[in-house]
Amino acid sequence: MDDEAGAIRLTNHFLIAMPGVREEPFARSVVYVCEHSPHGALGLIINKPGEFDLAELFARVNLPLHRAELGRQPVLHGGPVQPERGFVLHEPIVVEGMAPDESLYASTLSVPGGVDMTISRDVLEAISAGSGPQRVLVTLGFSSWGEGQLESEIANNDWLTVGADPALLFDVPVERRYERALALLGMQAWMLTPEVGHA
Repeated sequence: MDDEAGAIRLTNHFLIAMPGVREEPFARSVVYVCEHSPHGALGLIINKPGEFDLAELFARVNLPLHRAELGRQPVLHGGPVQPERGFVLHEPIVVEGMAPDESLYASTLSVPGGVDMTISRDVLEAISAGSGPQRVLVTLGFSSWGEGQLESEIANNDWLTVGADPALLFDVPVERRYERALALLGMQAWMLTPEVGHA
């Protein structure tokens, strides 16, 4: 998606790591871009399981979790920045009488055309009480790029980009997200080589 100046804006897109990206946690990663502006970008890796699941996360924050299907979900490694901080991607919750840019939760970024990202504890409390969003993805840590950095990495053939699909965030098993993200471009992993795109 381009803005009026012709610059690429990748909010609500996936970044798919090319084979030349070998450093963890970005090797074979899929990143959901929550925000991209002339000042930089912020995203969450959505296919790198961490060391524990949501049941353990809720136990660590002293909240009961009564939804067994959520409890088995891995807490993901969202990126190298602030790895102790939690980020919850979830479908927007629409309440009658609420303005389109309002949120039920204290600290929520509504991704234009996409999902919501909440960093406040109240979304976990709502899930615990059974009134929160039905489909969620939780990461610890995030990924960020400074001004021009992501554009430079894309020009260097580090990333493929494609419009985000919420089904990939919430319905596709973690271990299949890399291949499914490539499939959004009509590609398979074997088609990629580190040299693609270089003269």
